[in-house]
Amino acid sequence: MGRGKLRIYLGAAPGVGKTYAMLSEGHRRVERGTDCVVAFVEHHDRPRTEVMLHGLQQVPRRTLPYRGATFTEMDVDAVLARKPAVALVDELAHTNVPGSRNGKRWQDVEELLAAGVDVISTVNIQHLESLGDVVESITGVRQQETVPDEVVRRADQIELVDMSPQALRRRMAHGNIYKPDRIDASLANYFRPGNLTALRELALLWTADRVDEYLQQYRGEHNIRSTWQARERIVVGLTGGPEGRTLIRRAARLAEKGAGGEVLAVYIARSDGLTAASPKELALQRTLVEDLGGTFHHVISDDIPSGLLEFARGVNATQIVLGSSRRKSWQYMLGPGVGQTVARESGPDLDVHIVTHEEAAKGRGLPVARGARLGRSRIIWGWIVGIAGPGLLALLLTHVDADLGLANDMLLFLALTVASALLGGLMPALASAAFGSLLLNWFFTSPIHQLTIADPKNIVAIAVFFGVAVAVASVVDLAARRTHQAARLRAEAETLSFLAGGVLRGETSLDSLLDRVRETFAMESVALLERQSDVEPWTCAASVGAHPVARPEDADVDMPVGEHLALALTGRVLPAEDRRVLGAFAAQAAVVLDRQRLVGEAEEARKLAEGNKIRTSLLAAVSHDLRTPLAGIKAAVSSLRSDDVEWSEEDRAELLEGIEDGADRLDHLVGNLLDMSRLQTGTVTPLIRAIDLDEVVPMALGGVPDGSAELDIPETLPMVDVDKGLLERAVANIVENAVKYSPPAVPVAVSASALGDRVELRVVDRGPGVPDESKDGIFEPFQRFGDAPRGSGVGLGLAVARGFVEAMGGTITAEDTPGGGLTMTLTLRAVNGKRPPPPADVPARVIS
Repeated sequence: MGRGKLRIYLGAAPGVGKTYAMLSEGHRRVERGTDCVVAFVEHHDRPRTEVMLHGLQQVPRRTLPYRGATFTEMDVDAVLARKPAVALVDELAHTNVPGSRNGKRWQDVEELLAAGVDVISTVNIQHLESLGDVVESITGVRQQETVPDEVVRRADQIELVDMSPQALRRRMAHGNIYKPDRIDASLANYFRPGNLTALRELALLWTADRVDEYLQQYRGEHNIRSTWQARERIVVGLTGGPEGRTLIRRAARLAEKGAGGEVLAVYIARSDGLTAASPKELALQRTLVEDLGGTFHHVISDDIPSGLLEFARGVNATQIVLGSSRRKSWQYMLGPGVGQTVARESGPDLDVHIVTHEEAAKGRGLPVARGARLGRSRIIWGWIVGIAGPGLLALLLTHVDADLGLANDMLLFLALTVASALLGGLMPALASAAFGSLLLNWFFTSPIHQLTIADPKNIVAIAVFFGVAVAVASVVDLAARRTHQAARLRAEAETLSFLAGGVLRGETSLDSLLDRVRETFAMESVALLERQSDVEPWTCAASVGAHPVARPEDADVDMPVGEHLALALTGRVLPAEDRRVLGAFAAQAAVVLDRQRLVGEAEEARKLAEGNKIRTSLLAAVSHDLRTPLAGIKAAVSSLRSDDVEWSEEDRAELLEGIEDGADRLDHLVGNLLDMSRLQTGTVTPLIRAIDLDEVVPMALGGVPDGSAELDIPETLPMVDVDKGLLERAVANIVENAVKYSPPAVPVAVSASALGDRVELRVVDRGPGVPDESKDGIFEPFQRFGDAPRGSGVGLGLAVARGFVEAMGGTITAEDTPGGGLTMTLTLRAVNGKRPPPPADVPARVIS
């Protein structure tokens, strides 16, 4: 009996229609004559889902008591006894009630699959175990019911059930997902547009990865080497030359023309490590391709065209981007270039783009020869083995009664020559070869103990020995030097890659960069010194380590950067070959210093610009908005003082009321101006303490007419860390703004709820709302949205509210109210992250 097949409907969010799709598939199976039953489906009182159960046979559930309540779970034994061809099992991540056959429903499904029953199930993306932390950071809700990713990945079919956030929120508002009493809270919390968009992206990315796995598995099983152009994958061949950046940008533009395009930059290095590539340039190109959303790959291959094509076919690439050859015309006599070879052998499934660049036909140049620093001790041992070794060997062979023959004697002396080359390099090996030749002539060729050779064959043998010894010593010495050179270049490449990847992204501060210099070169201190002119004294811009020097002359190593900047190091004297990397560090330090100063200057300029804007707007506000209530007050006072008119008591009372209203408006405007001034100058210092929202919010509603706002603050909310006065002023401004735009006889709803370690206060109006592109602008100073009349305020209410809330560590966001209007959400920190107590101690059941 074979194992059953598993099909999963993966939902991007609760309510997208997974259960409905599963039941629809069940009906299709029944219509085709398949024995299909409903093992467990939860319709959550959704009428359309409940209707889909009609016509499908349902296996009775198992009833289990738990803590005084009764629960129903899937009866695995009954399903196994029924032995259908297909079983529909909802909510794969569900946790069974204690006392059930298995702890998790996915374990029940595993039993059904093992018994040969095909299973169709559902699960939401937020229930995957690997995404638990990500989902919690997005929604603020930790999913208690999870399913291992491997269980879902092993499914034979995975079908994504998706819906746009706007459509899903409309479904929620129409009551198609939750009951009416849960709609507002759900829309304001879990079903926010941002939350739904993020969950949708997670589901799409996870499913796309699974599709790639299916595709690679299929291609591997069927030994398919040709490219399947499912989506554009563009491979960029890099040589380490300066043209690489041009090729990467060109490939990125090609990828942007197709949906889902991907750029893969690859550098093919020979296995012997001999290359003219610039490690610094490769590091820059790696940073560039990563910044553009691509990936960088390093591949070893002695045949560069074959290695490039093998890599491209291995990643199922559709295009290859190469640069025009940098070889000169006469160099083509040595054979075709990489570009021509790749284009000829790519076949019809790979498009090859040859991109021109400024370095074309200018020549590659030769790698700079660099000697190997073997160290004094190794050189001494090389001379000892090369000179003393042959002498001791000759002494040993002449005192041992064993005639090995001239050929074997030569091999022994050759071994010492090779050993001296490995230890001390070429010169000790050459000396060993010459000295060994003399000893062979003196002790082992006739006539013995003479520098003459009687047999001409021995002359040839010794000459060949000397030539072979010199050749072997040269090759061994070259290999040792290249090995040392490759190790050093690799270390330099890693160091320069750090600089290119860190500094170019702005991830490295000046102090951390100098500390990196100190660690890389094992120095005691590093200082970046600067001066204004040649006659000015040096000043320290930044330093790390103990006792940094004050002048470059006092340092063990100084690296000038320009005319008036220098990097000074103390601890030891660096060899000349290390100064090239040190120069790169010094140049980057200068860049970071300039960037920090430019950022500071930009911030000062921004503050000055904002200050000028505030002053200009303030003058405009004073010239009109503040004069309006003053004009009304003056007119009323002048009327009261007039002797020409005899005012009745009602008229006098009306004029006095107008004076009082004008004074209140003036006081409110001046208060907001003073608050904005405090925010701009940074003099707002909140006094944070733990309070209950029901102590503050009712007081903030005192400035609005009775009946214009409805308050809903649960007593079970945790306390919040805020400044009572600032919060009261912020809430008052937001509520007054909402009342101003809300239609008559439609009160503004003020409610609060707890979400994770935060408490959210929502002010909901049914006014005209604000377009998405204008939501951030309503919080700017002196901004009045829409057709707000002049004289209704200077546009500081929401700006002051946001400033006060952010000063207390909270946030204010504006969202659309379902059905029309605007919802202002204040997010505040709960005291110690406390959560409201759960309503009942029952097993969790997530509604999806």
